[in-house]
Amino acid sequence: MKKLFKKTITAFFMFSAAFIIFFPQQINAQVSQETANLLRNAKINVTERTDPENFTLPLLSGGNTSLSEYKGKIVLLNFWATWCPPCRAEMPSMETLYRRFNNQGLEILAVDIGENANTVRTFIQNNKYTFPVLLDRNSRVSGAYGIAAIPTSYILDREGKIIAKVVGSIHWDTREAIAAFEALLSGR
Repeated sequence: MKKLFKKTITAFFMFSAAFIIFFPQQINAQVSQETANLLRNAKINVTERTDPENFTLPLLSGGNTSLSEYKGKIVLLNFWATWCPPCRAEMPSMETLYRRFNNQGLEILAVDIGENANTVRTFIQNNKYTFPVLLDRNSRVSGAYGIAAIPTSYILDREGKIIAKVVGSIHWDTREAIAAFEALLSGR
């Protein structure tokens, strides 16, 4: 009886491990294996598909916006500040990505943490960035996301679920990142 039990348990774990190895995209159906590999090649960490914290914040351009308004789009949600050198370093590549894919369903939401609107406006205008900038004046949203280092970015799928996370600055316009976003936008 003990031998049969051990064999059953062993078989169960071997089957589970094989399933995870050979069918990882089936575990949480976040992105295809091809797209997950493209994201990893671009140094973008694929995460378990989760619901983000919804929020409403003021836009630098005026009015307010909520994260939930962007369902149906691929969203790059970036937490940053003007005083942060790595944040400033990645922003030109974010602008390149935005200009290339905005008409294809990509939205970039750059959430400035804790700064006044005039400081942020001057920085954005001087650098001619065109993606939407949101103001998290009291750091409530960044706190809800557990932001411990900036920049920190999340990628959300068209259903509004987090599928990837990057802590630190990367170049969003590399050949690898472009290929990953092409796959995300095409639904591969």
